[in-house]
Amino acid sequence: MFTKKKVAVFIVLLVLVLILDFWIFNNVKDEFANIIQSNRAELASALLLSAPTEETEIEGWLTTNKERHPDLNIIYIKGLPGYGDSKPFTVEEELLKFYSGIEETAVFEKGVESAVYDELYFAQDNYIYRDSDNRLVFAPIKDEMGFPTGVGIFLFNNKEYNKFNNLINLFILAVAAIFFVVYWLSQFTRDPMLSFIILFLLLIVGIFIVYPLFEAVRLTFIKDGQFSLETWKTILTTKQYVSALWGSIKLGLSTATFSTLVGFLFAFVITRTAVRGKKFFSTMATLPIISPPFSLTLSIILLFGNNGLITKQLLNVQNFSIYGLGGLTLVQTMGMFPIAYLTMVGVLNAIDSTLEDAAMDLSASRMKTFTSVTLPLAVPGILSAWLLVFTNSLADFANPLILSGDYRVLSVEAYMEVTGMNRLGNGAALSILLLLPTLTAFLVQRTWVSKKSYVTVTGKPSANLTELTSKPVKYTLLTLMIVIVAFLIGLYGTIVAGCFVKNWGIDYSFTLENWTEALQRGKDAILDTTVLATIATPIAGIIAMVAAMIIVRKRFFGKRFMEILLMTPFAIPGTLIGISFILAFNKAPLILVGTAAIIIINYVVRELPVGIEGGVATLRQIDPAIEEAAQDLGADVPTVFRTIILPLIRPAFISSLSYTFVRSMTAVSAVIFLISAQWYHMTVLIYNFSENLRFGLASVLSTTLIIIVLAVFGLMRLLIRENKVLAKNDAVMRG
Repeated sequence: MFTKKKVAVFIVLLVLVLILDFWIFNNVKDEFANIIQSNRAELASALLLSAPTEETEIEGWLTTNKERHPDLNIIYIKGLPGYGDSKPFTVEEELLKFYSGIEETAVFEKGVESAVYDELYFAQDNYIYRDSDNRLVFAPIKDEMGFPTGVGIFLFNNKEYNKFNNLINLFILAVAAIFFVVYWLSQFTRDPMLSFIILFLLLIVGIFIVYPLFEAVRLTFIKDGQFSLETWKTILTTKQYVSALWGSIKLGLSTATFSTLVGFLFAFVITRTAVRGKKFFSTMATLPIISPPFSLTLSIILLFGNNGLITKQLLNVQNFSIYGLGGLTLVQTMGMFPIAYLTMVGVLNAIDSTLEDAAMDLSASRMKTFTSVTLPLAVPGILSAWLLVFTNSLADFANPLILSGDYRVLSVEAYMEVTGMNRLGNGAALSILLLLPTLTAFLVQRTWVSKKSYVTVTGKPSANLTELTSKPVKYTLLTLMIVIVAFLIGLYGTIVAGCFVKNWGIDYSFTLENWTEALQRGKDAILDTTVLATIATPIAGIIAMVAAMIIVRKRFFGKRFMEILLMTPFAIPGTLIGISFILAFNKAPLILVGTAAIIIINYVVRELPVGIEGGVATLRQIDPAIEEAAQDLGADVPTVFRTIILPLIRPAFISSLSYTFVRSMTAVSAVIFLISAQWYHMTVLIYNFSENLRFGLASVLSTTLIIIVLAVFGLMRLLIRENKVLAKNDAVMRG
């Protein structure tokens, strides 16, 4: 790969590119400087046309111009220094001190001399005033006859000019770096296309994952432009924040425990008992995954809120509140037990039933077989399920935002710090604090899942079902499942019913006005949400499949590190991603806040791990010899990916597309920070309606969102069979 000729050509081309690079961009900088100087000259001359000559009017003139041009400071000198009596006028005492500091300098003398000759003078050097660079401009103040009677000294702030220069310098370095990397990869690597793909993935990781997180962490250690631990001291010593952390942990513990119990109930009955309607129960157990995050919370309020159908209309219960830890645990359990179910149903299905048959053949009772064989083998899956739900509960933002009441959780506290009090540093610190238990649980879960010795299978596993419950126990478990499913159906039914009720809690008369008003007010949000999700879906799907191929099929330095970074959004709470994006992309060189691009990027980054995990799982089941044969026949990496890999992993690819669309449509935790007047989101509008007690409108939009999501999910089920591994991975992303 390396030859003297190649290296010599590379060095010559690099030198030529550097020379051309500096010449072009330095010309741009010079041209911009000339434009700035011309604009400043015009502004100074225009302002001095209205300059008064009467001493009593000078202060008012200075004040007016300061209000119109906050970044411009003016010193009005009545008279010509050195040519007679003179007196400076300013609106700030600090400007007088600044004037005293330059009064005896050569620059001041030259500036006054130029004013005497009716010329503008630009000082060559910059001057510091109030910790910022300023360019001095001396201009003559004339009387009605056009004779100089004074001097105006203008201090033009160079903040924006310096930003532009820094941006140009960044472009100079970027052009040189791009040429160096592209030429190096194309000429000095064995597989240039693979190298470019890896570089592309690293750029995505670096720009949209590492950089925003770095900005969020950095902000927590900065106060007034200097390093400080004050933010963390405030966070860790304020009772409100410590209480919110403990509140999040308590909510996570209770939700994880109840969700795991309910999920195990469904998984055990479906895999280890002979009951009818397993497909129905399995479908109901996964329904909350593909529904909007606000839907169950909304229905709980409609049923058990202060004006709830059950609490007020039917039971007339007094002094009861669904808001707080109890209501949140109920909502999160109903919304997150599918995560536990999808995790444990795979583990229970993998347990060879011959082991249970053998135990029962040795006279063990059904209970003894369950406690000594089935349960121990299922323990890793149970713990993984518990940790997954715990992680998602901590990161959940949507449910606590509406239903927490006086109960404090960190995700909502971070949101309030940013949107309510404009304290980005505190919000970032709270989100990072929330990340610690979330990341701990995630790493523990990944450790359990990565182990290969959960189940010992010798020979061909038995396909026979081992009945582990007696009839009374089976019917008791089935009854519990029916009650839970009925409650779940009731919750979704309540949302639909809320669409046709005039004023829930007061007037239950039938109406279609909610549909008319909600669709009219929400049509833009519906269109925006659908368009943005549609754009993000293929981008996330293709990048995920390419990344999966690189991870499974290629070996290169840093692969494990890149895989960890690509999977990092699994463990990051949505609030932290939203805050990080605001900090990173609200300034040069990437100003994306308020645009559709930042929302699409958020969707792609958040859902990449789902597609990657599904693609990796599928590729590991495909013999790499097929791709090797194509490469032996001369096919390059893009051709192999397009003609061999993509068709073989089509189910995982379509699943990735569908789940990305579904998750993008129902997102809230990060997107609530990123929406703008131009680009809105349905879930945020649902929240706003709920917060304003317009439950009818919120119900309509929730129902509309559910219909769209179910339609896409149903289309996916028609195209491919259910991919349970991908479904479980998608469950991880909830919250």
